[in-house]
Amino acid sequence: MFYYLLKYVLLGPLLRLVFRPRIEGLDHVPATGPAIIAGNHLSFSDHFLMPAILKRRITFLAKAEYFTGPGIKGRLTAFFFRSAGQIPVDRSGKEAGQAAIREGLGVLDKGELLGIYPEGTRSHDGRLYKGKVGVAVMALRAGVPVIPCAMIGTFEAQPPGRTLPRVRPVTIRFGKPLDFSRFAGMEQQKAVLRAVTDEIMYAILTLSEQEYVDQYAAVAKAEQPTDKSAKERRFPKAPLG
Repeated sequence: MFYYLLKYVLLGPLLRLVFRPRIEGLDHVPATGPAIIAGNHLSFSDHFLMPAILKRRITFLAKAEYFTGPGIKGRLTAFFFRSAGQIPVDRSGKEAGQAAIREGLGVLDKGELLGIYPEGTRSHDGRLYKGKVGVAVMALRAGVPVIPCAMIGTFEAQPPGRTLPRVRPVTIRFGKPLDFSRFAGMEQQKAVLRAVTDEIMYAILTLSEQEYVDQYAAVAKAEQPTDKSAKERRFPKAPLG
């Protein structure tokens, strides 16, 4: 009940005012039945924009840290994520990945829409990164279509580290559903999972027109130099003696 209050009365109208979203290809999202919407992930706002513009309810798998933050800000964030239909997922370790898959399959078993970001985390630089195969596992096990989606402009509106978004228009673009029924029963084959995931990521890339990086986003982010190390490279210490 509160989901729809948030969507139509509280948060939805505010998001439409701030972002003035242009929606393309919404007719590709099925009116009924289970499906996965797989999108790029550029901004904290993505979690709320998608539910605000879709005609159907959608449930996202979101990192558990959003539900356990400290202080008033953390409690408010957790409240909004739960109200927006987000499911907390622990992303640490192999078993955590299996738990996320079980949660996602539970949503699909109920005939609902499942939202997932195959990159696994927000892009730190606006580029599109290699997808993780969990989306392929769920698509094959549940036998559901995957609708690629591109968020365009949300990185510029609210890049990582920015609390309040800039007032600027964004585009949300949906592509044609991807049918992977030809791979039914093959979800244990790593090569198949990688091929399905890459096909999904290519569809997202075609819609978003981002630069693609064949590396996991979390790995690329971890390899970024800290402010201190970057400064030391630009201003190396003078040798002693």
